[in-house]
This record gives sequence, structure tokens and C-alpha cells, in this order.
Amino acid sequence: MGLQIHVARKPDSSERPLLLFNGIGANLEILIPLMQELKGIECITFDMPGIGLSEVPRLPMRFKALAKLSAQILDHFGYGQVDALGVSWGGAMAQEFAHRHHKRCQNLILAATSAGAIMVPGKPSVFMKLTNPKRYFDKDYLKDIAQHIYGGELRKDPELMNEYTERVRPPKSSQGYLYQLYAGAYWTSIHWLHKLPQPTLILAGTDDPLVPVVNARILHSRIPNSQLIEIDCGHLLLMTKMSEVAPMITDFLTYSNPAVKLAVVH
Repeated sequence: MGLQIHVARKPDSSERPLLLFNGIGANLEILIPLMQELKGIECITFDMPGIGLSEVPRLPMRFKALAKLSAQILDHFGYGQVDALGVSWGGAMAQEFAHRHHKRCQNLILAATSAGAIMVPGKPSVFMKLTNPKRYFDKDYLKDIAQHIYGGELRKDPELMNEYTERVRPPKSSQGYLYQLYAGAYWTSIHWLHKLPQPTLILAGTDDPLVPVVNARILHSRIPNSQLIEIDCGHLLLMTKMSEVAPMITDFLTYSNPAVKLAVVH
């Protein structure tokens, strides 16, 4: 692609690395604690073009092009087959990667995400805040709105955002953020989810203002070989419930079970 892309890797002993896709506007440093918590799992992630320390592309890229870029990054580091994890916007990106590179992607993990344009949306006021990149440029503003857009434990303890905001790196410009919005505009996976061959773990917070839990149930109903775990938390479940979620991910990748399950964790 000719772009300078910021990549982070954590070596480990797993048979395949886990490729992680972050949320919209989020720099890779936000995922580092989770990567460290995934014991025995080799991990790789990168800042999307225009986000974090990655170069802003001349033109915006759709999910198809970003999936191709992801494969090129894996090629660069000599990776063959991988597992994929995506959270929020990155969950859509992970679906696209699993669909277009189904022979390369062995297992799929989707957290706090949906099937894209065909979804049950949160409140309009919440989405208005989401589309504004100000939360990544103004950390005080992010703390002020966190409980409203992320829900869960942040409603009771806004101080939980401190570690998160310390890791936030503003995009190089609002252009990179807008390019990410464009990448997913009018995109949906609803018509091909039933074709995904990967064993899939779906994680969802029951108090998620951005992506209501019903969207995870839709994914579960459409993806043949999927497990759904609903967790009593909000949109940032990979952060606020990390000590509980990380073992779920590790167990799924280690002992991937084709049986379809439904569980509620409190």
C-alpha cells in the first residue's frame, strides 16, 4: 500500500497469532493490556491508516481494502493462518477479514459489535457523540461523556476511564477518523454471515448504549458455528471485565468448541 503503518506484536507460544482490530479512532496502545493478559497467545495489532501513529492515506479506504492491507501486514511478518478479534468498529473489520480471507482466518472473536448498517442502533444522542472525534482530542470531554456512551461500570465509577484515557493517542487529524466512518458507511455483513466457516465467539455487554446486546444475538443467530456470551457490563467490556474476558478468549482459542452455547455472566 506504500503507507507507514504502526504495528505492535507480542510473541508467545500459540500455534497461530491473534490479529486484533480496534474500535473507531482508537490507537493500538489501548489494546496492549488485553494482549498482555492473553497468556500463551501471540498477538499482533496495528493502527488503522490515519489513526495513532499510522500514516494518513491520500484517499479513504473501504473495509475490503483494509482487509487486504491486514493480509499484507501478516505477509510482511511471515504469518500464515491467524485467529481474528475485533471490537466495536473493529468487529465489523474482523468480519470482513474472516469473510474475504476465510482460508487464513481460523477462529473469530467479535466483541461489542454488530452486522453493520443493518443493526438495532443505540440512542441517536449516543451516536452523535460517537461520530464526533472530539473524544479522542479532548480527554476531559471523553471522561465527561464516557458513562453515557459506554455504559456498564462507568456509570457507577467514571474513574475507571483514567487508565483508558492515559493510553489514548489523538488521531493525526480528524481526517483519519472520518475515513474510518467512511470505511463502514452502508456496509453490512448480514447477507453473508451464514457463510462464515469459522468457530466464532461473540461477547456482548448487557448495558451497551452504543451497540445494544440484541445485535450480538442477531450475529449469533446468523453465524452457524457461534457461541454467545452476554456479560453484565457496557461497551468497553474488554477493558472493564478484562480479568474475566481474557480467560474466555484464551479458552476459546485453545479449546475451540463447535457446539453453540448461550451463557450469561454476572
